Amino acid sequence: MFEAVEGFVAEHAALEKQLAAPETHADARLAKRLNQRYAELSSVIGAWRHWQQLGEDLEAARELSAEDPGFAEEAVTLAEQQGVAEERLRRLLVPRDAADDKDAILEVKSGEGGEESALFAGDLLRMYTRYAEARGWKVEILDATESDLGGYKSVTVAVKAKGASEPGEAPYALLKFEGGVHRVQRVPVTESQGRVHTSAAGVLVLPEAEQVDVSIDENDLRIDVFRSSGPGGQSVNTTDSAVRITHLPTGIVVSCQNEKSQLQNREQALRILRARLLAAAQEAADAEASDARRSQVRTVDRSERIRTYNYPENRVSDHRTGYKAYNLDQVLDGDLQPVLTSCVEADLAARLEALEK
Repeated sequence: MFEAVEGFVAEHAALEKQLAAPETHADARLAKRLNQRYAELSSVIGAWRHWQQLGEDLEAARELSAEDPGFAEEAVTLAEQQGVAEERLRRLLVPRDAADDKDAILEVKSGEGGEESALFAGDLLRMYTRYAEARGWKVEILDATESDLGGYKSVTVAVKAKGASEPGEAPYALLKFEGGVHRVQRVPVTESQGRVHTSAAGVLVLPEAEQVDVSIDENDLRIDVFRSSGPGGQSVNTTDSAVRITHLPTGIVVSCQNEKSQLQNREQALRILRARLLAAAQEAADAEASDARRSQVRTVDRSERIRTYNYPENRVSDHRTGYKAYNLDQVLDGDLQPVLTSCVEADLAARLEALEK
């Protein structure tokens, strides 16, 4: 398994030269992609060299222990350290999703529960926004349809990292585990008798596609314009600025109405369409993949109930991993990392198990 690292060393050196060339940085997308790959390889090679060094030190300590018993104790410590280093290297060498280094497009839609569900969708958006801010990511609202009480019937945002991310630390690599049905149990603001109700909101997470990732033929698009709807404001309900794009080959429909100009809404809709087309292509590839790939934690199935937020008990439960904690208020305030870590660990365990079969 570790023999593959030797090939990575040559690729790493080639990338270093390419990144040092001024012409590379004339293309921002290329520079970002190369930086992400360079960071990924740097982590692997660094861990590999550390593991090798510990092996050499361990061998030396064992040889010297024959003359000096003090080295025997050091050999035990080095053996433990090498075991930890080996496990870290194995984890870094596990194949990851090709989209794990990408930014994310996240859609939250209200579901069962009417106005209460829309309010919960707003709570989820706030949770993701707070989490993103804590990680230094930027959140940009692409499209939103608000409810009467200030929640969201539907909201789509882009979550972008600043610069290259460490392996497994990019927005999509972490937020992809949020895809599915989120259930809430609480007393709605519309409930006069204080009874606990259950409602749900759906979350879909897509890797944001660059133009080089997905080629869209303008002839495959039907573009309709219509008047924006929703809360009042300048240009809203007065001009045909909202845009609906239908991708004819796949039937995928995307609409945007948040921006004041038709051109801006068109660009935002194309961003979402590219992400959906990329996700569709990945799903098709996954359907043909091995059982090992399909055995991993499912990440973008909106029909799957993945988590429950119980307000009376201040409890959050993830149904895929068994994670449970009684700090719901903190989670909704953006302290989402422990929940996501449980998903990352479950996914990694499944990948490692598949490799060992």
